[in-house]
Amino acid sequence: MFNLISFLIGLVAIVPLLFTLLPHLWWVNWLLLPVPIVGLIIGLISRGTAGRNLNLIVLIIAILRLTIWH
Repeated sequence: MFNLISFLIGLVAIVPLLFTLLPHLWWVNWLLLPVPIVGLIIGLISRGTAGRNLNLIVLIIAILRLTIWH
């Protein structure tokens, strides 16, 4: 159950992440960062790895977007 919740949080977080790849929307990443962190914590509690991995990917992309392209 925790894996499903974590996966859904990752899906909710990835949609705005795609819009932050546009040049002038980098600041939305600061609002987006807590969402995959919460999903990652919930994913660590679960037995499955799909939700944890999705949130980890979303978090890495958001951090790279903030560090490289800003």
